[in-house]
Amino acid sequence: MRGPAIGLGCTIALFCDVIFASETARFADPHVKVGVVAGDGGAVIWPQLVGYARAKEYLMTGDPLTANEAERIGLINHVVPDADLDARVQAFAKKLASGAPQAIKYTKVSVNLALKALAHTILDASMAYEMLTFATKDHREAVASFLEKRKPNFTGH
Repeated sequence: MRGPAIGLGCTIALFCDVIFASETARFADPHVKVGVVAGDGGAVIWPQLVGYARAKEYLMTGDPLTANEAERIGLINHVVPDADLDARVQAFAKKLASGAPQAIKYTKVSVNLALKALAHTILDASMAYEMLTFATKDHREAVASFLEKRKPNFTGH
């Protein structure tokens, strides 16, 4: 991963099997900053990777993380210099390719069973809440403040 992974882009990246990021990568799920719920899977994957307390901190604030911080808390696997990223990913892919394909495949399937069950449960609720928050005054205020280049004034409505 290079550059910013924000919102849905962050969620998609976090669902990868093994995550390598360059030192300049950034991660954030800032849904709340625009007055909506993290309904695209962030509520599923963040707690599984970093625990519930840290996940709630980052999902409820939308604060970004550097690649080094993301690695430190277990959000991603590896941070490498940008110039080395492609070579490190290729080396890992070759390592997997030289392994026992059936064993690797079914290990991945087994590990993902619980994650898939959680995703089915949590995604229904979080996507419904996301849709509800799209209709709030706070979301309209977030859009207006963005267009007017000012800080939003959220009221809880």
